[in-house]
Amino acid sequence: MKILTFVFALVPALTCFASDGHSEVHDKIHILLIGDSTTEGSIPRLTDPEGPHLERVIRQLLELEPGMPRLKVYNLGQGGDTAFRLLDSGRYEREVAPIRQADFVFVRYGINDWVKRQPVAENFPADFRAVIQRLKMDYPDARIIPMTIIPYLSAEASAVMNKMILEVSSEEDLEVFDIFTPYAKQLENGPNMLNYRRFPLQDIPAKYREWVAPRVHGDRVVVMDNELDALFGDLPGWFNDRHPNLAGYHVIAVETVQYLRPLLRQRIDGVKK
Repeated sequence: MKILTFVFALVPALTCFASDGHSEVHDKIHILLIGDSTTEGSIPRLTDPEGPHLERVIRQLLELEPGMPRLKVYNLGQGGDTAFRLLDSGRYEREVAPIRQADFVFVRYGINDWVKRQPVAENFPADFRAVIQRLKMDYPDARIIPMTIIPYLSAEASAVMNKMILEVSSEEDLEVFDIFTPYAKQLENGPNMLNYRRFPLQDIPAKYREWVAPRVHGDRVVVMDNELDALFGDLPGWFNDRHPNLAGYHVIAVETVQYLRPLLRQRIDGVKK
């Protein structure tokens, strides 16, 4: 089994928002993204509803490639989800199974599993295997692509989870797409550059609360970048939320495109032959 990693190349932010109303060839390639909140990206969708968000960036970048077919990318991430919950809650039946066609299925679990499925060494491998086997059954012609987690847990916990992902994938004869390594590489440029700040409003000094009101969602101040770090960076917990911001999702998107590009080329060449 091989693990593929890629060096992240800087890509200009996309400013054009292509409509999903493509011609009939739009649905030629179907890509499913299945996972937890680090796939879904609910908070960036709240602060920046027009995005572009993970699934759209993947599609738009791939469609910039010459001769690339039109794509349909489904984001089926859900906050708090685990591999166990995906099947046990019925979410798979409601949201995944109705999508009848898939050519590539990316599966990324492990972060919530670490918290919610202890003892994780006993539970997670069976949970993850069950998801993979169900996908194989429902999408026999698709390429199932397990992913490592992004850096979110401690280094030790991340290593444990990624090791289990690799082991289960090897047993299922699947190649793993390693997102952990290039994401961690990007974090060397700044440990908080790829996560948003989401902080209780009640813990912001009182004199600033009215001033930050435009950035309040519910009972939290939410900022996608380092805009307010100079003011609040010294507050305990200001940097605690490790979920990806828009930049973090662009890292995931670009690495996914790097991974998919040769696979799509192979498929196109095969069709031509």
